[in-house]
Amino acid sequence: MAKSSEPSTTVWDRFLRLAHWVLAVSVTIALVTGFFGGLPRLWLHLIVGVAALVTLILRLIWGFTGPSSARFISFWPTPRGVLAHLKSEDGRHLGHNPLGALMVFTFLGTIAALAVSGALSLGGVYKIGPFAADGFALGDLAGEAHELLAIAMVALIAAHLGGVIFESLRHRENLARSMVTGNKPSRAGDITPLVRRANIVLTVILALLVLAGGSAGLVGLAKRPIAGMPVATAPLVAEECGACHMAYPASLLPAASWQHLVAGLDDHFGEDASLDADTTAKISQWLSAHAAENADTLPAHAFVTPAPSAVGQITATPGWQALHKDIAPETFKRAPIYTRANCLACHKDAEGGRFSPLALSIPALPTSSPN
Repeated sequence: MAKSSEPSTTVWDRFLRLAHWVLAVSVTIALVTGFFGGLPRLWLHLIVGVAALVTLILRLIWGFTGPSSARFISFWPTPRGVLAHLKSEDGRHLGHNPLGALMVFTFLGTIAALAVSGALSLGGVYKIGPFAADGFALGDLAGEAHELLAIAMVALIAAHLGGVIFESLRHRENLARSMVTGNKPSRAGDITPLVRRANIVLTVILALLVLAGGSAGLVGLAKRPIAGMPVATAPLVAEECGACHMAYPASLLPAASWQHLVAGLDDHFGEDASLDADTTAKISQWLSAHAAENADTLPAHAFVTPAPSAVGQITATPGWQALHKDIAPETFKRAPIYTRANCLACHKDAEGGRFSPLALSIPALPTSSPN
């Protein structure tokens, strides 16, 4: 490590260090909640994702207006520079070395790609945010890309930490500490960044313009009409079906399953729920017209394929089983859920058919009161 008698110099400015650690913390939390948090932690995933995106934007601006070591022009990597560094032919860099610079740009690009793919997935699949009108197919594809990018980010973090350890040992200095203090040992022969002064006024102006313009653009995108959303349950359907149980949105089953259910009302899950012919025909027609084939929500796409042995049973569909596979069977038996068919116990927007993950709350296990 660096000798205590060595002179030091400030290399990393305060904002660069703050941005570095905000990105490190927010990306780490986003990865943990994304891989292990599930839908109940989506709100935290979104918060840290927005924090990372805003920090990324400010860091990009700082890369053009900040001081010496922060400016991209000071450490723009070239193939020749990276190769020379790999061969140890270039000496010690006081700022980013070529390999570290390559890692910086890769990190920034990956974070940007994660933000875009995450927003597209959130909009297309869950109908939340500025891209809610862009369709389930695009959102589903973006979700797959988001997962692959997240795995790539884990690999980048591992490579970055390995590089920090290697360079610290190679040059006998603590690179992690320098990103806290901002100071590094100054030695003869160091390759120093180009001298530049920070332009604070320009930074603030650009940040306000970019953030305000971007926010306005996203709000405009969010106002677009969303096709394929579930429609409100017809009064007749709500009255007749809701008399015995929750009036399930028509988008939760395909038309064939609804027709099968209505045709067998005389033996409706062990009960006689028969209605007059006219009412039966109207209910069947309405449910079929607004069935899963005509909706673009996640439940509609997931439940459109019925279980062959249980046609008309939502909780038996392969899609329902897949979406709930991580929930312990006993959870559905405890109060206030009691049954898998009680969607409203966990999904506060179940009657509207949206099933937003932000409206999902699995009731906690009741605590026993002392006698």
